[in-house]
Amino acid sequence: MKEVSKELSVNVAAVLKKLLRGEMTLEEAERKLVALNVRRIRQLARLDVDRTHRTGVPEVVLADGKSPEIVAKAAEAMAQASGYALVTRLQDAHLRAIRAKLRTKFELEHNPQARTVLLKKRSHVFPKCGKVGVLAAGTSDVPVAEEAAVVAGVMGCEVLKAYDVGVAGIHRLFEPLENMMKAGVSAIVVAAGMEGTLPSLVASLVDIPVIGVPTSTGYGVGGKGLAALLTMLQSCSPGLTVVNINNGFGGGAAAALIARRAK
Repeated sequence: MKEVSKELSVNVAAVLKKLLRGEMTLEEAERKLVALNVRRIRQLARLDVDRTHRTGVPEVVLADGKSPEIVAKAAEAMAQASGYALVTRLQDAHLRAIRAKLRTKFELEHNPQARTVLLKKRSHVFPKCGKVGVLAAGTSDVPVAEEAAVVAGVMGCEVLKAYDVGVAGIHRLFEPLENMMKAGVSAIVVAAGMEGTLPSLVASLVDIPVIGVPTSTGYGVGGKGLAALLTMLQSCSPGLTVVNINNGFGGGAAAALIARRAK
């Protein structure tokens, strides 16, 4: 860690010296410094703490496959640098480590359905940037929908949600969908498993982008999300874009980027 910090300090100094000598423009210096804005965690994790300013989508800490200690350290480094850290695909051991190490340093918001935890400095405020809708076809699809909602919220969006509105009881869809459109959402994320019909139906009813998120719910050969994915990819409803199976993060991020641009 000391060697890395020294290396970063030297690089930053070199950029500033070139800027002062007129060997580099302000724009070039900014790009160089953004590229250097990386944190290392035990030579294993390199956190891109400035990603949200570069791409609009924040870097999150994916807990899946990582030790609780590494996840807690990465979350702490991210929160210290950016004011907040979002950890996704959380397991109980990760949550215990984060609470034990960080509960006195940051505000913690745990969403057990989304399997996320958000760490925030008490002074941190997320800028507002528009509205998105999130729909879940069935209650089994709610965890993926909640992940999308959490990500869109972190990116500054007001999120309107409606769950258990799938095609098995299609009459339940229309009132919440009407409310979303009246509220002025810029995009709608639709999480659906089984045969994955709901995103195509929603896209046929609205004039805004719809992001379909296939989920791994169902029976038999299509039960791991493949049937839902293929249905969404084969949709004849224009305006539907599809992300990978169970990728609530990707769906929420895409919807938030659309909302930000629309605003």
